[in-house]
Amino acid sequence: MRAVFLSDVHLKDPEGADYERLIRFFDRLRGRRISGSGEISDATLTLDQLVIAGDFFDFWFSKGDAIYPGFRPIVDRMVALKQEGVRISLCEGNHDFFLSDYFSGKFGFDVYQEWAEFHFDGLRVLASHGDTVDAGNHSYLALRSFLRSSLTRRAEQRLPRSLTWRLARFWSKMSREARGESREKMVEAMHRFAMGKIQEGYDAVILGHCHEPLLQQVSRDGREKTFVTLGDWMTYGSYLLVDDGRFALQRFPP
Repeated sequence: MRAVFLSDVHLKDPEGADYERLIRFFDRLRGRRISGSGEISDATLTLDQLVIAGDFFDFWFSKGDAIYPGFRPIVDRMVALKQEGVRISLCEGNHDFFLSDYFSGKFGFDVYQEWAEFHFDGLRVLASHGDTVDAGNHSYLALRSFLRSSLTRRAEQRLPRSLTWRLARFWSKMSREARGESREKMVEAMHRFAMGKIQEGYDAVILGHCHEPLLQQVSRDGREKTFVTLGDWMTYGSYLLVDDGRFALQRFPP
C-alpha cells in the first residue's frame, strides 16, 4: 500500500510558482491502472491513495459544474488519478469547505468534514486538517462554525462569483488572524492530542494546519507509533509518503 498525504497548499493564483510546482508534482503521480508503458519513468510515483488534509485551496466555492477557472488544471489532474485507480480523500480545512457536493457527488472522492480514519498494511491511521485540536481557541472555533453554517452556504450560492471571490480573500485573512497562537504552540497542542490518540490505539496521527513539517516516532507497548505534521507547500513543498507501513516526509523537488 502506498499513499501520499499533503496539506496547506493554499491554491489561489494559477500564475504563481507554487501552483506550477504542484502541477509538476501531480504530473509525476500515477495510479496502478496506467495505460501504456511509455507513461512510466524513473520520476513516476505510483500510488494507491492520495489524502489531502485540508487547505488545498485558499478558498473553495462551486455552483453546479462552475468552479474558479484557475482551479481547473489541478482538479482535472485529480480526476485523472481517480480514473487510474487512485483513491482520493479530502479532509476539509479552515480555508476550504463545502467540498462534498462537487468532489464527492460529481467524482466520487471521499470527503471528510473533519476526522478520517485509514488502514494501511495493518496500521490504524487518523488524519485531519487539525484546526480544531485546540478546543480552547473559542474565537477561532466560533468563526469556523459561522463560515461553515447553512446561512453562509446559502449566501455563497446566491452572490455573484466576482463578489464571492473578493469575500473569500477577506474570510481567508480573518481565519488566519483568528488562529492567534504561534506555530510552536499549535505543534505542542497537536502533539498532546496525537499522544492521546495513540494511547487510544492509533498507530499514526497525521495533521496539517500548523505549516511546520515534523515526523516523530515513539514506542508504545512494543510498537512504533508515528506523529506527523505535514508542513506546507509554499515554504517546504512537503508531503508524506506512506509506503508498505513506513512513513517518510519528502519534499518536491527532492
